Amino acid sequence: MRAIFLDRDGVICQNRTDHIKNWNEFEFLPGVKESLAALSRLGLPIILVTNQAAIGRGLLTTETLEDIHERMVAEIAAHGGRIDRIFYCPHLPRENCHCRKPEPGMLLQAAQEMDLDLAGSYLVGDAASDVQAGQRVGCHTILVLTGRGREQLIPALHSSGGHSLTISQDLEEAAAYILATEGAIEKIQPVDPLQYHPPLLNVRL
Repeated sequence: MRAIFLDRDGVICQNRTDHIKNWNEFEFLPGVKESLAALSRLGLPIILVTNQAAIGRGLLTTETLEDIHERMVAEIAAHGGRIDRIFYCPHLPRENCHCRKPEPGMLLQAAQEMDLDLAGSYLVGDAASDVQAGQRVGCHTILVLTGRGREQLIPALHSSGGHSLTISQDLEEAAAYILATEGAIEKIQPVDPLQYHPPLLNVRL
């Protein structure tokens, strides 16, 4: 089974330099709920993979993070979308764990637990670390320019290592691209009627 992997901050919600520490600081990006509703109709598992070093830094607890995610999932479901599983890495960069992106540990764990075909899956992120994690296991990677995407564009291109990288403005455009690739073009409402158009760029260095 193939899947759609999504980063959280900068893809689903606004990225904060001081980390999202409670539900009041969580802000959905425009068009995200509608895009997830459209992707949900494909029938592929939708899986969140997110680095959450704020736990390791003592800025929030595991319980608070899980409360944020429960509320996020409920809000997405209320708009017709879904998140099927959430994997997060609580470690600091200096801990050199195997789960913090760009390491692919969360993707490999998801594949093992859910019997997934990573080479046929998609990964959408806003950072070079997302791109690297996805490409290390053969995912079709999509960089969105929301969140840190614009500042991470050049590093992401350089880190692609000969793999194909699709660049989209936001999750709405990435979703339209995935839908078109899967042969299921549709409008994403209530945004203006969307006819599929190619992503900004599809490159291989």
